[in-house]
Amino acid sequence: MSILKKIMTAVRGGAREMGELVVDANGTRIFEQEIKDAQAHLQKAKHDLTDVMAKQMQASRQVKTLQGEIAEHEAYVTQALDKGDENLALEIAEKISQLEVDLAEQQQVHDTFANHVTRLKVLVKKTERQIKDYERQLSMVKTTESVQKASAAITDNFSSSNSKILSAKDSLDRIKKRQQDNFDRLAAAEELESENSDKSLSDKMKAAGIGEETTNASSVLDRIKAKRS
Repeated sequence: MSILKKIMTAVRGGAREMGELVVDANGTRIFEQEIKDAQAHLQKAKHDLTDVMAKQMQASRQVKTLQGEIAEHEAYVTQALDKGDENLALEIAEKISQLEVDLAEQQQVHDTFANHVTRLKVLVKKTERQIKDYERQLSMVKTTESVQKASAAITDNFSSSNSKILSAKDSLDRIKKRQQDNFDRLAAAEELESENSDKSLSDKMKAAGIGEETTNASSVLDRIKAKRS
């Protein structure tokens, strides 16, 4: 029995740890959903507040109506007394008495609504400030989370991809070498083309008897004969 209890305790502990891992892994999403839930509750609270305020307004109008009726009947009492009809004045006074009871009850209803509205307005404003603060915090949490993921990705790439980095460097060196070889071949071809062009021009000039004359035995003999004559 003791072993079974320990097994059950271990299972509960494992479930708790798993639950904590799930919560931690989805902390930002849970926090964002909680904010949305709070906003939904706040909107409902505002709707309910408007209902209470409407009832307060109705009670206020009823209070004013009763106050008006009391003032009106007090004037009737004065008129009855002026006419010497005390019995009628007493009857009207009894009506006033009943109106004052109704007024007291209605005033209490109004005050109750008014106090409730005041408390609800304070609570709504406080909740709105809290939600706005949580929204700012959520924005910062998301930004921090994105930066941390980016940093982790960069760290992982540099720590686990050294071979890829070296391979990329080799590829870059090969590209540069191939490009330099191409430049060298182009330069050599240009130089060869230039040399070929000069030789061709020289041959054409010689054929036309322009430029350096070829020295041979006949030209030397002719030059000596010319000096003797």
